[in-house]
Amino acid sequence: MAEVNSVKKALAILDLLSNTPNLGLADISKKLGFARSTTHGLLETLSRAQLLYRNPDTGTYSLGIRLIELGYCAQTGLDLVRIAAPFLKGLNLQFDETVHLTVLDNDEVLYIDCIESQRRLRTYSVIGIRAPLHCTSVGKAILAFQDDETIARIVARRGLPAFTANTITTETRLRDEIARIRACGYAIDNMEHEEHLRCIGAPIRNARGEVFASISLSGPAERNTLERLEQMAPALLEATAAISHRLGYRTREFGRVRGDSTGGI
Repeated sequence: MAEVNSVKKALAILDLLSNTPNLGLADISKKLGFARSTTHGLLETLSRAQLLYRNPDTGTYSLGIRLIELGYCAQTGLDLVRIAAPFLKGLNLQFDETVHLTVLDNDEVLYIDCIESQRRLRTYSVIGIRAPLHCTSVGKAILAFQDDETIARIVARRGLPAFTANTITTETRLRDEIARIRACGYAIDNMEHEEHLRCIGAPIRNARGEVFASISLSGPAERNTLERLEQMAPALLEATAAISHRLGYRTREFGRVRGDSTGGI
């Protein structure tokens, strides 16, 4: 309960400063009716997290840069679902396979939207579920377009656990796979995460050019041969490029990241 009260008080401080910036400790304490010691502790915590900025000359507080970043991420997430929706529908209608929309979250992919195939044998919705980056098409499509330092950090933290006999479990194979994805612009999950399931995924960039999301088409391996996945690739890449453009991405060289290399894992 004490933690909940602290959170409520911290939110009250943020709300106050959003309307009345550049207040000092005494003013904040008085306006909110909080004990001075409590207010001081909360201000220190919020400042360390960059949610507040303390002016070293005046000692007053205002909202911090981290709130801008969080607001940008929240807005981008809302925009992504709205903007991507018609493209998910279009891909679903064109191929009658399940279409998933995912975002990068804590070194995993988080499934945030889905349109299911109407076929009897199909991949079902997994909205809200997380999955690894190294063995899913949506995950590899995101992972491949991170810088080498980020990829190395993710592999060190998460490892390369096996899920099927086809899962990539060595850094050498992962480097080769990343090079292939960077060259063609899309990723294939060839029964690497689940037996009898094949998927093709492509990356989505935000206005800053960062790959932060992806879309996949998935279905039973007996229907989705590697040849069929390759046939889906142009439509999938067209959809993800259009979504990226609507999110503010303007560079035409979508398939590569500035300074890409494949030697940093």
